[in-house]
Amino acid sequence: MLLFGKISQQLCDLKKLQWLCDSRYFWSWLNAVFNKVDYERIRDVGPDRAASEWLLRCGAMVRYQGQEKWQRDYNSLPTGPLDKYKIQVIDATDSCIMGIGFDHMGNYPHLFLGNSGLKHVEKIRFCKCNYIEDDCLKRLSQFENLQKSMLEMEIISCGNVTDKGIIALHHLRNLKYLLLSDLPGIREKENLVKAFKTTLPALELKLELK
Repeated sequence: MLLFGKISQQLCDLKKLQWLCDSRYFWSWLNAVFNKVDYERIRDVGPDRAASEWLLRCGAMVRYQGQEKWQRDYNSLPTGPLDKYKIQVIDATDSCIMGIGFDHMGNYPHLFLGNSGLKHVEKIRFCKCNYIEDDCLKRLSQFENLQKSMLEMEIISCGNVTDKGIIALHHLRNLKYLLLSDLPGIREKENLVKAFKTTLPALELKLELK
């Protein structure tokens, strides 16, 4: 009976492990679906509306230019002229945004929309974003529209971010404020400070790192 009990417990543990793996796979798959870029949707409703839908679908919030209200509910997104609501601030706290979705923010030359993308985003906050990695920050920093508009960024408790991703932010040439907090992947704080002093001398760099 004791032996049977041990075997039974081991089988239960294996089932729990399988369920956990299956669950992780399911949520990873679902998050990837949420992040998929629909270029036809961007063409039909414009980059700001399409990006708003993507961000809220993934659990982030947006605030539009000239408004104080945060948009949190996907089903309550405002309607009206496509060029009326321009994203000014993005708060991605606890969201599931991934790098595959970042094309929502960039340029779309293949859509023949000219100099498109999000042109009015001034601040982005990444906090506890499990899927934000170095490549995400590198990708974001390559968008010409964000290189011009971005003024502030906060990156907090994003465990997959390292020095390589942070240093790429120097391409955001108008960045005035950068907060880096609780990022265990950053190993060379002194080098980051020196690099930003050279590339972005007007930047206020705030470090809350161990």
